[in-house]
Amino acid sequence: MGICSASTFSAANSPHYLWIGENFMCGIVGYTGKQNAVPVLMQGLHRLEYRGYDSAGIALQQKKGLGIHKRAGKINVLESSLPKRIKGNTGIGHTRWATHGEPSDTNSHPHNNNDGTLAVIHNGIIENASQLRARLEAHGVSFKSETDSEVLVHLIASTEAASLIERVRIALTDVEGTYGLAVIDAAHPGVIVVARNGSPVVLGIGDKEMLFASDTSALVRHTQQVVYLSDGEIAELTPGAYRVITLDASPSQKKTTTIDWSAETYDKGDYSHFTHKEIHEQPESVLRALRGRLDNKFQTAHLGGLNLQPRELLGFRRIKVLGCGSAYIAGVLGARTIEQLARVPCDAEPASEFRYRNPVIESDTLYLAVSQSGETFDTLAAVQEIQRKGGRVLGIVNVVGSSIARACEGGIYVHAGPEIAVVSTKTFVSTFLAFVLLSLHLGRMKDLSVAEGKNVLAALNLIPQQIHSILDAEPEIERVAKKYAVFNNAYFVGRNLGLAVAMEGALKLKEISYIHAEAYPASELKHGPLALVTPETPTVFVLPDDELIDKNISSIEEIRTRKGPVLAITHPPREGTQQLFELVDDTVIVPKSHPILDPILMLIPLQLLAYHIGLARACDVDQPRNLAKSVTVE
Repeated sequence: MGICSASTFSAANSPHYLWIGENFMCGIVGYTGKQNAVPVLMQGLHRLEYRGYDSAGIALQQKKGLGIHKRAGKINVLESSLPKRIKGNTGIGHTRWATHGEPSDTNSHPHNNNDGTLAVIHNGIIENASQLRARLEAHGVSFKSETDSEVLVHLIASTEAASLIERVRIALTDVEGTYGLAVIDAAHPGVIVVARNGSPVVLGIGDKEMLFASDTSALVRHTQQVVYLSDGEIAELTPGAYRVITLDASPSQKKTTTIDWSAETYDKGDYSHFTHKEIHEQPESVLRALRGRLDNKFQTAHLGGLNLQPRELLGFRRIKVLGCGSAYIAGVLGARTIEQLARVPCDAEPASEFRYRNPVIESDTLYLAVSQSGETFDTLAAVQEIQRKGGRVLGIVNVVGSSIARACEGGIYVHAGPEIAVVSTKTFVSTFLAFVLLSLHLGRMKDLSVAEGKNVLAALNLIPQQIHSILDAEPEIERVAKKYAVFNNAYFVGRNLGLAVAMEGALKLKEISYIHAEAYPASELKHGPLALVTPETPTVFVLPDDELIDKNISSIEEIRTRKGPVLAITHPPREGTQQLFELVDDTVIVPKSHPILDPILMLIPLQLLAYHIGLARACDVDQPRNLAKSVTVE
């Protein structure tokens, strides 16, 4: 997950402009048909709000031309400002997340040209915006905003061609960067042109109506038949049809895909927050991740989507995992699991760093690209870099038909279901389960015994029930959370697999509650972090009852000597571990599983802890400040 770069443009007798890479993780939606487009657009924007929520806007084709309404702030700010009887059968909408500059009405989308006949919405960043702007200004074009996106509408307006799709195509041949964009023109009623390069665009096929969006969540209430655009494709939508061409004007034939999820899946139901709902959905999402994949005959996992024969898999001497954010941390956990079960050297690295260090791509290394959305720009760019150098890449993703899923030669869908909250919960657990299944699959091909394979399968079958038991203990976790909500700093520590759990727990806490939280190996406390341990700095200790428990108890004693509060996530007490329960301030006890699967059960309380601490601190747990769900540009 990268950060949009900012560049400046200045010229003689011109003001200083800050180019705002503002379309970092924006949502776009559009409709053309017989309905009033406004309710469709507003409903779609609410579905997409997790992709950006600092400004929003819509543009409509109306009898007197284009009507544009946009406001800084969340979508309800725009909604409350709309005229009561606003109508139009064709329209586009945008919700924005800015990386630079303060959101404003002017910088919000849609952007229009000088005579108000064209409107454009854009998700991405135009890398040569400065040059294009200078060229357009030299021809008398006047700019209103500080965004790179406004360049697009003026560029299209200055292009001459018979059709709107051809004007867009010609204009885009001059554009460098990423975009998921849509254009409407007052002179072409009922027509929307959309284009994609690096940012997702999905077409929705309805009954004498067409839609598009950056995510299927905005489409499912109207249709389950969708078409995914590929990079370099442009589509023309009219109420009864669509056609797709490429940037070189060649026609492109597309296949229709059916969405598996209903509109109700994207609702909060009886829960106050999507985060809470998605934490409680984990027993079911785990069952989906396992369904059809457990092979009791050979005590292994069946993974047909890998598209690799056993001989090919055995030929890989090393595995490299790439991801960003929680996907990277799931990769860290997965890499250690692969090494333990399959005995194949494996490590994880942030995808955003990997592609910038001119990596050595080896033919005997299998690369795994991990992404919840399947659209993470840095991870997709890493996939393309590996493939350019001849490497083999598999994907571990949640969204069927996503860019990374289509770019990879095979992989594993995690089947967690739609995740609307910005923070990852159920997708993290399901992603780790995919690694466990892959580790089991590889291990049984190598040195893992039938007996140990049977042990892992038996433990996997118990996981949904064990998660239920932890969720049933939520009132006690909530009580502990309120106690720790008063602190502004926290450490999370663990060893081995517990370290990756600590990393994810720290990330969840900082995302949801804005508490500064850092994760460290327990063995590293004495090498620096102990200097910051005080009565005001609690430590959350991920503490499985394993062969390292005595060493971990020693680390707790080091913290307690400095009067640091300790919350332990641990297993039920037994003879020999009573000292632990006397040392710590609070404990959350989870069921014991196979050591490989203990991280799942130890993570669930950390998700609930972060959620309830966020509530206690009056934070927006579903849409944390400065964050958005899907990072689709650099």
